[in-house]
Amino acid sequence: MLITSEDIEKIIITIQNHSPYDFSGYSIKSFTRRIEKATFDFKLSIDEIIKKIKTDEIFTEKLAKGITVNTTELFRDPKVWHTLRYRVLNKFSENRRINIWHAGSSTGQEVYSMLILLNEMGLLEKANVFASDINTDVLEVAKKGVYNYRFNMEYFDNFNKVIRENPFNYDDYLDVPYSKYFNIEKEKDTISIKDFLKRKVVWLKHDLVNQSNIFDTKFDLILCRNVLIYFNNELQEKVIETFYNSLFRKGVLIIGIHESIIGLMANKFNKSGFVYTKKE
Repeated sequence: MLITSEDIEKIIITIQNHSPYDFSGYSIKSFTRRIEKATFDFKLSIDEIIKKIKTDEIFTEKLAKGITVNTTELFRDPKVWHTLRYRVLNKFSENRRINIWHAGSSTGQEVYSMLILLNEMGLLEKANVFASDINTDVLEVAKKGVYNYRFNMEYFDNFNKVIRENPFNYDDYLDVPYSKYFNIEKEKDTISIKDFLKRKVVWLKHDLVNQSNIFDTKFDLILCRNVLIYFNNELQEKVIETFYNSLFRKGVLIIGIHESIIGLMANKFNKSGFVYTKKE
């Protein structure tokens, strides 16, 4: 089915007028791909989708959840976690509290990776960890902390690289058992996060497009990885400004390894790769 730019504009406007969601700042390419998938999944034409958006709130909610991207994994991109361990988190070790916000947290594997790392560094007790996503379905998965074993078992290699190995000294190996943090039931094909980690997180629905900081606190560290690439430049700048205003002095923002901050907001951070430190 050929979807035109006029079709996309009609869908965006209709969603704006009949729901709390605003996709006008999303990348047109990404949004179009999601609508193409929706026409296939729901077996509806563009006109039928527009009609259902106007008349069916449940359908519109499902459509909005399908448009947002939810990709995450345990210790995704180990080099990022090496940077967090050896260059970022140790800067906060003398803090009385460490406030961390995972924006666009999806099903939670990144959040639990952070909690595991904090625990190994002796920082878990002083951490306040908040996680948010626009999609309530993925938040429910994250809260339960139960994942498919076969799908996720390959990511234990990431666990090994970040938690057990030292990339700067391979003779320094920590024999941290998986059972310290996970209940693994191969016969049920499940990995379950231990309760002491799940209890550390405040999960909230949050819309980066329409909402600023809803947490009534500022943060030492904000992670928003591989989310900005789905936004146009104007929306990226708006979201980065929200993060800037939500950081303490010298607070750190971590974005995706293939993302960057451009425009006026770039001047408000000191940049080192994907690590952005708020300027004084």
